Amino acid sequence: MITIRPAATRGYSNHGWLESYHSFSFAHYYDPEHMGFSVLRVLNQDRVAPDHGFPSHGHQNMEIISYVLEGALAHRDSLGNGSVIQAGEVQRMSAGTGIIHSEYNASPSEELRFLQIWLLPNQTGIAPSYEQRQVEINAGDGFVLIASPHGARNAVLLHQDAYVSVAKLKAGESLTHNLSEQRAVYLHVAAGQVQLSQQVLNEGDAAKLQAESVLNVQALQASELLLFDLPPVH
Repeated sequence: MITIRPAATRGYSNHGWLESYHSFSFAHYYDPEHMGFSVLRVLNQDRVAPDHGFPSHGHQNMEIISYVLEGALAHRDSLGNGSVIQAGEVQRMSAGTGIIHSEYNASPSEELRFLQIWLLPNQTGIAPSYEQRQVEINAGDGFVLIASPHGARNAVLLHQDAYVSVAKLKAGESLTHNLSEQRAVYLHVAAGQVQLSQQVLNEGDAAKLQAESVLNVQALQASELLLFDLPPVH
């Protein structure tokens, strides 16, 4: 079964310096029909103006992934980490018992575009931790793992039975990816336009896949896709 989540139906907020689209209920956007999908709780597509960002704030018991699409994200946290996450890099924070951090656009002139992703952990009360990796994803590589419960060369370590992958496609390129019918899968179009099962998906559109054994997509434009392989929805 494939269920499409059109971009236009997402929550939206504009704070001047921040323009954010919410795939699931977040902050002042509340929709009881979209509280998350399996263990995927938050998927925000954010645009941050130069020299602006999120001042220090706290999180607990959440796996938080930041994936930069364009620009650079400056990060500082209560663990003593201070870094800049560039486009093509992935950051993971396990908030655990509590972490305080800030996030800012590192550029005084260029816009920052990134995805903010929250996943529910498989255990609470763990020690907070931080990880950042550079990922190499090229057109033709298929889906490249960027986060998993086991880590990998390009992947940060998640405290959850969840796998996050990214694919970049050239216009006209097709991609086939095998799925487990026992898993829940969420496909998010971060950029471009693709065709999935006779349906055209544009930037911000998404698809929920359940009891599907294969994913077939064709890029109608140069595209970037995120694939979440998650525990089944009960």
